[in-house]
Amino acid sequence: MLDLELSTNQLTGPIPSSLGHLTDLLYLFLRGNQLSSSVPKSLGNLMNLKMLELDANKLTGSLPENLCQGGFLESLSMSGNKLTGSIPRSLKNCTSLVRLRLEKNQLTGNISEIFGVYPNLTFIDLSSNKFYGEISTNWGSCMSLSDLNIAGNNITGSLPLEIGNATKLSVIDLSFNSLVGEVPKEFGKLTSLETLNLSRNQLSGQISPEIASRPSLLKLDLSWNRLSRSIPQAIGNSSKLTHLYLSNNQLSQDIPGQLGMLTHLNELDLSCNLLSGDIPIQFNKLESLVKLNISHNNLSGLIYKTFKDMRGLAEVDISYNKFEGPIPTTMAFQNATKEAFEGNTGLCGNVEGLEPCNQAVVDRESSRAGGRVFLIVFPLVGAVLPFIFFGIFFIFRRKKIHRTVELAPKTTEVFSLSKYDGKILYEDIIEATGAFDEIYCIGRGGCGSVFKAKLRSGDIVAVKKIHQTVDSGQADQKEFLNEIRALTEIRHRNIVKLEGFCSHPQHSFLVYEYLDRGSLSTILSNEEEAKELDWNKRVNIIKGVAYALSYMHHDCNPPIIHRDISSNNILLDSEYEAHVSDFGTAKLLKLDTSNWTAVVGTYGYVAPELAYTMKVTEKCDVYSFGIVAIELIKGRHPGDSFSSLVAPIDIEISVVLRNILDSRLPTPTPGIEDKLLTIFQLAIACLSADPQLRPSMDTIAQRLSARSTTFHGVQFSETAADPARDTTASSNFLDQFVEDIV
Repeated sequence: MLDLELSTNQLTGPIPSSLGHLTDLLYLFLRGNQLSSSVPKSLGNLMNLKMLELDANKLTGSLPENLCQGGFLESLSMSGNKLTGSIPRSLKNCTSLVRLRLEKNQLTGNISEIFGVYPNLTFIDLSSNKFYGEISTNWGSCMSLSDLNIAGNNITGSLPLEIGNATKLSVIDLSFNSLVGEVPKEFGKLTSLETLNLSRNQLSGQISPEIASRPSLLKLDLSWNRLSRSIPQAIGNSSKLTHLYLSNNQLSQDIPGQLGMLTHLNELDLSCNLLSGDIPIQFNKLESLVKLNISHNNLSGLIYKTFKDMRGLAEVDISYNKFEGPIPTTMAFQNATKEAFEGNTGLCGNVEGLEPCNQAVVDRESSRAGGRVFLIVFPLVGAVLPFIFFGIFFIFRRKKIHRTVELAPKTTEVFSLSKYDGKILYEDIIEATGAFDEIYCIGRGGCGSVFKAKLRSGDIVAVKKIHQTVDSGQADQKEFLNEIRALTEIRHRNIVKLEGFCSHPQHSFLVYEYLDRGSLSTILSNEEEAKELDWNKRVNIIKGVAYALSYMHHDCNPPIIHRDISSNNILLDSEYEAHVSDFGTAKLLKLDTSNWTAVVGTYGYVAPELAYTMKVTEKCDVYSFGIVAIELIKGRHPGDSFSSLVAPIDIEISVVLRNILDSRLPTPTPGIEDKLLTIFQLAIACLSADPQLRPSMDTIAQRLSARSTTFHGVQFSETAADPARDTTASSNFLDQFVEDIV
């Protein structure tokens, strides 16, 4: 026997020592049960063992002294137990280790002495234990290490600058310890670093510009330390940053305007420092910002102009500063609690806790000026396509008569193609969005802003207002018509539903079904929401996107290429069902042409061949799908590190998968892990540099919908659970099982 997989059952009692008789065993998985007592020493007799996973049980006592005696152990996972004692010397010398998870136990020992140098180690998590001592310089010699997590221990001393030599590190979490001294500028050599969490320590000195300017950084958390002096201007070079936490330090001087260059930033916390001066006007470029906390500083000045266009902002706290003047009318400020404004004597606005401002009221009725209105609302595509093209004809014709319209009397012409009256619906949307007031804006994109609108009927819809340009909106009108053409041709459960559209000299917009959970990107970037997105949900999301793209590529005539598949353009409904959205860059693929085009799409998801050929094929979407699939598995965009996934490797692909699994979620059950392995294999194939070697979306959809999965080369069939089966189990069952197979 090579594999023994009994994870996620209801096994109780001790682990049978007779397991040590299975001398040919390579993989032993008993995680997710209720096994207790100590880990039997006999497991050290398994000389060929490669993987041992006993996490999420109730195991006590110390680790067996002779683990890794055979020198083949690659993965050891015992997290979430009640293990005590120190790390056995056999593990210090276990150079075959690739992955080690011992978090959430009560293990102890001097951390500078109990671990060695591991040339193959890629992932280690020792968090939430009782390790003490100083961090060893040995970690800088683990040249394959990508994740180093020793958070929540009793670590003291300074950070060794040698860690900067482990250039493959992408995640460092040393938070909740007692580290002192400065953060070594040598950390700036970590070219793959994506997450650096050093919060809740006693670090001091200046934030090193070398670290703050890492282009690969996605999350930087230095909060709750003793850092001083100014925020380095070089932080503007960390262009991919999505989360920046610098609160509860002693940072002073002005906030650098270079923060406005962080256009992907979702959360920014600068609270509880000594910052002064005005808010940089460059903050208005932070269109992705959702949460902002700048409370408890010495900041001053007017804030309205800076924040009035930040429509994506949802949470804000500016309390205990010296701000003056009116607060913006955006949703974040209008919905904030009074505590968010306390300690600013000069603020005013129509919210609880503030005095009303003495200013003129904006006349919104002027934004409802007339002109020709062409509105089409349709529930059934087949019945209304002739009318849709009739409406599009008038949209094109509008360009020719636009000058005449401006001189003509204010009239309204409406084409209605459903139970709704078009004119009423148009006026309803204008009223529900306050004539597209920023407080109703829930997102912004390259060619339009999205508003949430609650209609008089009680229905909630999403309205995408197309940006108007100086040249009569011709450039954006192209995007508008592309989206209409694409969505009027298709109807699929995993593609966002277009309810209607309107062309108007002042307002051109599209009306969609409203999906209340928002974008996949937003959920993955939020720690709590990401934990709710369990492995089952993530597998279903990947399937949904695959089904949508397969339909577009293979069931539409001509095929439709989306060209901008990314986690930003995948929306989730209340049941976490995926819906592909934003067809502004979609292209109807004419099979008898070369389909040359300008490069479009979201950075990090665009197929590499578009950089030099600019030829659009369906394989461009396939590549983007591969990136999204890995992003769901990893919990974040793979960044530049994905190239290592498609390169030849010497270890099994299942080990590679486990190394990149989102650590915010528990280890997947065997059945789900099989599905993730299939998805991972497909995703790697999708990322082939040669488009011809990438699978079609039809092939991918069929593989994902198959009723069988493969695990370690063995074929199994998924079957429904037997309701008559007794799901209870005990150590007696496990003992008998072992005796039967020995």
